[in-house]
Order: sequence, then structure tokens, then C-alpha cells
Amino acid sequence: MSNGLEREGETVIGEQEVHENPMLAMAVDKDSKLKEMLVEYVGTKLDKEEVTVHMIVETLAAEFPEFVFAFAEENFLRGYQLGLDDADKLRPGITEETA
Repeated sequence: MSNGLEREGETVIGEQEVHENPMLAMAVDKDSKLKEMLVEYVGTKLDKEEVTVHMIVETLAAEFPEFVFAFAEENFLRGYQLGLDDADKLRPGITEETA
């Protein structure tokens, strides 16, 4: 179900929907030792039986910000580089020598 608009047979999503990630609302399965530790820690800390990815991210951001920052920075830089590479592909006739 989308709260976006319909335009000529395609769905245009709203700004809020762009910033929502459904993976963050997923409950975490304890299928590895690390996940089990994180789920148990966050569940105990927040007094919740079902722990979501969002809860773990928020807890890590509060208690281990240097990890979250490093992870986010790397993700940002990779995305930025990908955007630059895509922009270069749009202008095939222009090279570094002629620019």
C-alpha cells in the first residue's frame, strides 16, 4: 500500500516514503552468535521481547557512535563515488583532458 500519487500508470512515492526503510521494522532472527548477543542486549535494555533492526541501530548509535559513524561514512563515500561515476557515463564525449 502506497501513499504516493499515480501518474500515467506509475506510482510516484511521497517524500516521507522515500526516507522510510521497511527493513528497519523487521524483527531480527537470532541465527548467528552476534545477532543473538545484539538481540538479547537490546531487548534487555529496551525491555522488549521482539527486537527490530531499527532498535539495534538506535542502540548502536547511542552506545557505539564511532562504529555507526564509520559505517555511515563509508556508505556515503561509496554512494557519492557511484553518483560521480554515473554522471561521467552521461557525458561520454567529455574526458578529463578536455574538461
